[in-house]
Amino acid sequence: MLHTTSRLLESTEVSPAARPAHFDKSQGVTAIEEIKARRAKAGKLVAGVAAASDSDMFKGSTFKTAGKPNAKQWDSHLSYESRVREPCTLKQAARHMKKPGLISLGGGLPSSEVFPFAELEFKVPVSPNFSEKETAESGQTVKIGKYDVRDRDGTYDLSIALNYGQATGSPQMIRYLTEHTEIVYKPPYADWQVCQTIGSTGALEEALRMFCDKDRGDSVLTEAFSFSTALETITPLGVKTFGVEIDDQGLIPEAMDELLTNWDADARGARKPHLLYTVPSGQNPTGATQGTERRKALYRAAQKHDLYIIEDEPYYFLQMQPYTGRNQPDVPAPKTVDNFVDSLIPSYLSLDVDGRVMRMDSFSKVLVPGSRLGWITASAQIIERYVRHAEVASQGPSGFSQLILYKLLDETWGHEGYLRWLMNLRLEYTKKRDALLSACEDHLPRDLVTWKPPAAGMFMWLYVDHTQHPHAAERSIVDIEEEIFNSCIESGVLVARGSWFLTEKDKAPPGLFFRATYASATPENMNEAIKRFGNAVRESFGRK
Repeated sequence: MLHTTSRLLESTEVSPAARPAHFDKSQGVTAIEEIKARRAKAGKLVAGVAAASDSDMFKGSTFKTAGKPNAKQWDSHLSYESRVREPCTLKQAARHMKKPGLISLGGGLPSSEVFPFAELEFKVPVSPNFSEKETAESGQTVKIGKYDVRDRDGTYDLSIALNYGQATGSPQMIRYLTEHTEIVYKPPYADWQVCQTIGSTGALEEALRMFCDKDRGDSVLTEAFSFSTALETITPLGVKTFGVEIDDQGLIPEAMDELLTNWDADARGARKPHLLYTVPSGQNPTGATQGTERRKALYRAAQKHDLYIIEDEPYYFLQMQPYTGRNQPDVPAPKTVDNFVDSLIPSYLSLDVDGRVMRMDSFSKVLVPGSRLGWITASAQIIERYVRHAEVASQGPSGFSQLILYKLLDETWGHEGYLRWLMNLRLEYTKKRDALLSACEDHLPRDLVTWKPPAAGMFMWLYVDHTQHPHAAERSIVDIEEEIFNSCIESGVLVARGSWFLTEKDKAPPGLFFRATYASATPENMNEAIKRFGNAVRESFGRK
């Protein structure tokens, strides 16, 4: 079912001129080139239907041991539901299928002969020509047959991908994602693993059930304004959410420390939180991005109070060029993959010496949302518990999605090509953000509406100074917010109300906010939308 070797590339010296992107002096080769050489030594990956795999099968030497400690154990943080889960019997039985000559009458795997898909074909861009026009003119056509492994010396085909698989997802994609983790995140402890997911929302639901127990009074700590879907995932579990004060960089470490230090379980109706959910880059809805020092300070606070961190990072690779102002010279963009990776703010996973972080990644914002494919990275203990849940819930991600993305990311682009795609995406989102900023500068009353240029993500947080409203004394923030929102709808523009994202719904909002996105509208439409929003604000404030 699965074959690979654990032989690793020995360090070899190369001349400076020959060193490709992302050079690691300690290895004498680049991370990407080391992975290529490691694969060549390991030989062809043979992984059939329902093949079991984990990251340790594909890690390089520096990510296996190399003197790094193992993660802490998190038994006391796990819910009763998570602690008592047993391995799925039928999933475990699939491991016997790798025995040569075995005739299986034990599983419920359909025969590929009855799959109604003989071949798939699609066209994709080739690095570095990523535009729609370039793809149409010079893109690569990728074909996938049902029996490419059997007939064409392939690694992954329809007969494998479209059958049942393990909850971790396919070994083919596990290998790619493990290598990607080595290249970008470099976790500082030894026993980390990756597991594929059906997207970050599904992963969050499973993680919350792993860590939260209504019966023991658990609660979740997050930003004062948080992703509304995440809040709506938490609430039905009977678990409370508490918001930490935020600023332009998101969570404030001192505020979190003070909140936890002075926690009053009786007054709060919940025991002291042991779980932090945060979106560190381009936070939804505020657009805030935690800087490196901010993340380090928050991690130290998490250590002090023994918080486990769920790091939800769909916008991590949408870190943009710094905004220097209208008609000002642009900051030069990273030219090489090495420069690009080095320019990224470190993930909590990269700072995690304890193994107290579950990082959630997704292809939704950087490739296609409809793939419903992502992955988590965490300690082996946490991944094992997550897999036990997934085995009887999602059973793993879509075979179509895994196969198509494997053909794109691994066989067509490779690691360097994917990183170059992300470099291109960085510039595209920088243009989108700058177009929205220009519209705001042109059409919003600056004495009433203020904002900070986002450094990552898809959203901009607009603060409206409600204290200047002529009826501020007798009308609530929510009432004024609703008036402006309804006026926007009537004039043909949709912006999100800040109160939708308020973590503690029983409290009054600390201010009047609206969320605008620059993800999909054209510059012309963004300009018109912000003009209409500005008019709605002026009308409410009696300025029109």
